[in-house]
Amino acid sequence: MINKSVIMDEAAIRRALTRIAHEIIERNKGVEDCIIVGIKTRGIYLAQRLVERIELIENVKVPVGELDITFYRDDLQHKSEDAVLQGSQLPDQITGKTVILVDDVLYTGRTVRAALDALIDNGRPRMIQLAVLVDRGHRELPIRPDFVGKNVPTSRTEIVDVQLAEVDVMDIVSIRQLL
Repeated sequence: MINKSVIMDEAAIRRALTRIAHEIIERNKGVEDCIIVGIKTRGIYLAQRLVERIELIENVKVPVGELDITFYRDDLQHKSEDAVLQGSQLPDQITGKTVILVDDVLYTGRTVRAALDALIDNGRPRMIQLAVLVDRGHRELPIRPDFVGKNVPTSRTEIVDVQLAEVDVMDIVSIRQLL
């Protein structure tokens, strides 16, 4: 793969997350009965950043959770024979709550479908909303995000690479072309 272009730097990621935080507050008329859940791996860090921003804006700490979808994926046989379940850590009760599911990139929708299955196995939320940093299109399932940091039209031969400081040393989103 070759690096094609940077589409979001650290400041753009920060601005996008701040905007998404405001949109979450506005759409839900506050954050009462909301839970923010990040899909492992990078969705967790984005969820934590959203919680921090919402706390600064609303002075309310929203419960945050982590969702491991490893065994809910429909492509598990194609991934790794040694898939490791890292485990989900959800707030005590998601039943009756508004769950904002957070991921880094929305592509085919299959990751989100797996996350929905995993969430439903843990309770019955009143509502599930989806927040993504990047929506790159090419959906294979009827899934649409409620909150988007940036829409990036891509070809199927491109990869959107999200790097976050918590795992990758720096914050940057770039598009790479498959060779």
